[in-house]
Amino acid sequence: MPSVFPPSSGLAQLCVAPRPAGTINPDTGLAYGDVPASLLEEKGWIRSFVHETYLWPEDVPEVDPTGYVIGATVPFVNPANNAQGHIALASVYDVVKGYFNSQRSPLLTPSGRAKDRYHFTYPTSDWQALERQGNGAGFGFTISLISAGPPRKAVVAYTSPGTPALESGIGRGAAILSVNGVDVIYGNDTATLNEGLFTPVIGKQYSFEVLDQGAATSRTVAMTAGRFYIFPVPNTQTLPPPNETVGYMLFTDHIARAEIGLVLAIKQLKAANGGRGISDLVLDLRYNGGGILNIAAELAYMIAGPGLTAGKVFEKELFSSLNPLGSTAGQVTVPFVDVTQGYSTFPGQPLPYLGLPRVFVITGSGTCSASESIINGLLGAGVEVIQIGGGTCGKPYGFFARENCSTTYFNIQFKGVNDRGFGDYSDGFIPGAPVAAANKLRGCAVADDFSSPLGDPAEARLKSALGFLANGSCPPVASAAMKVAPRVGAGRSTDMLMRPAVLENRFLMDH
Repeated sequence: MPSVFPPSSGLAQLCVAPRPAGTINPDTGLAYGDVPASLLEEKGWIRSFVHETYLWPEDVPEVDPTGYVIGATVPFVNPANNAQGHIALASVYDVVKGYFNSQRSPLLTPSGRAKDRYHFTYPTSDWQALERQGNGAGFGFTISLISAGPPRKAVVAYTSPGTPALESGIGRGAAILSVNGVDVIYGNDTATLNEGLFTPVIGKQYSFEVLDQGAATSRTVAMTAGRFYIFPVPNTQTLPPPNETVGYMLFTDHIARAEIGLVLAIKQLKAANGGRGISDLVLDLRYNGGGILNIAAELAYMIAGPGLTAGKVFEKELFSSLNPLGSTAGQVTVPFVDVTQGYSTFPGQPLPYLGLPRVFVITGSGTCSASESIINGLLGAGVEVIQIGGGTCGKPYGFFARENCSTTYFNIQFKGVNDRGFGDYSDGFIPGAPVAAANKLRGCAVADDFSSPLGDPAEARLKSALGFLANGSCPPVASAAMKVAPRVGAGRSTDMLMRPAVLENRFLMDH
């Protein structure tokens, strides 16, 4: 592998399909400045960018970029489940996505998992719509894969307000039996299934066979995919007696819009019980795949308050030994943020806080990246974290999203550690340990309960949190070991369903 490539700065915005002159980048307010160039030059930027910024540049194989052209079929490691397969390159986006996919570590960890499970691209317009504007794409339901391979089981975890799914009466616990006539359980056309469940085409109509929770017969629902408003903090409440001093907060997305939602939620909990506030918080992160790291730092501060966080680091970023981004000590340190950052509020306003020495966190395999940073950051500050549910995804890594020629690239650039220097949780945080140790936390291993609404004290995971709060041990509902689906590693077959990798991320907005 050559050790030197042309600087990516000299290849940036050399595009085979440049945007019209003067097109403005909404993130910077400046023109993109795309310049007509060859596809080989655009791929050259990818190669240089990866080798300059990747956390493990020594691992990246040298792959001839000239083989990545429209019409070719090339090897492709699915960034959502690390299944090895091939991809037909039918467009410029396919070409750059395919080549970028080749520029990653092929190595495995000692446990047999792929070393890099988070290396992906996104069309820039779609990424901006999601992260900056808070607009989702699809039908408004979030799918939980109980089993990703045959016999598959895909159920609706929750449905967002004001979306086609909610208008069609699709709620939590509904099983999706088929998509456009393709059987979910044993069907071979996984491309159709993955598209309909996770990456639908805007404006396209899809037909779903749905078995609603508690129903004896299925029904067919036709919906057209569109964009919808994401409510990242959809449920904040104090629980009914005898748990009226316990707050519950469902937090689903670390997007810019979450800032105002979290501030209002904390203010609501502080004002509860006639202004006396709450004594404990159950933070539900089971479906939160991460996002903007500073949003996590804000929430962690609002939970713990200044007494526990003063002078402590929320997360420190560890880059490769080359310090590829030229980071200063201040730039690699994320503090516990105590004022609004202006993502969706006026900047510089003092954040409200609860000042809790303990928090109950509901987790699952969908709890990833920036959500795991909340857990790790609070642990570093000395907050006791009681974990209820399933093991988290295990992503102590993150990146600065980088845009080039209408594609946004996500390339692992750093590992995050807390104030105590801990960040070794690539196998996730695991609940149910008798004594808290590293990534194994006190709490209860509990399967997700799709028969009850989120926030209902009868829902198994919330019920277990309340039982642990009352008795210091897991109630009978959590006594049996939870069955955990095997993690997908390199070499698994391509008959798996998978969530887009963009749903599992930790990134810094600026550098």
